[in-house]
Amino acid sequence: MPAPITEEQNRLDREVLLDAAESLFYGRGIRATGMDEVRAASGLPLKRIYRFFATKEDLVVAMLERRDRRWRGSLAAHVEQVQHPRERVLAVFDWLAEWFAQPGFRGCAWVNAHAELGASSEAVLAEVRSHKQAFREQIALWVRATGVPVTEPVFLLAEGAIVTAGISGDPAPARHARAAVAALLGAP
Repeated sequence: MPAPITEEQNRLDREVLLDAAESLFYGRGIRATGMDEVRAASGLPLKRIYRFFATKEDLVVAMLERRDRRWRGSLAAHVEQVQHPRERVLAVFDWLAEWFAQPGFRGCAWVNAHAELGASSEAVLAEVRSHKQAFREQIALWVRATGVPVTEPVFLLAEGAIVTAGISGDPAPARHARAAVAALLGAP
């Protein structure tokens, strides 16, 4: 009889599974990736995968939730190193430019998931909306500190830069959006 699986092994296996799913779903697309490919990439049997996540949709939502924490955490760590409120807002676009230039950048994982599943999956749609609202609130916090009421334009410029860079494969939209935000915020 095999030894029981420990909580630590469950945690490690779940992380391996989410890593594999994220890499495949983001890199190739959710619908284009079958669960057999997730199984092969994770090294976990399908039975074990389905113990963690009853459906592919559940796996997609968990992957997006985890990516959200990591993505927004990385953004905050970068932005909050900057002291001046105006420069903090501009640092959002510096961080975006670095992200856009990374190998394998395929645009926004949430926009991509929405395009593939948003019309057919309430759970995915809810997670996409949750991420976008949390990102907007992050930006609002930094913009409010400048005293200039431009949260919506800054958020839309960030979102537009993300989508445009994802489609074009060019990190330049971050630079263009940064210049527009600098003009919105006025002289330092």
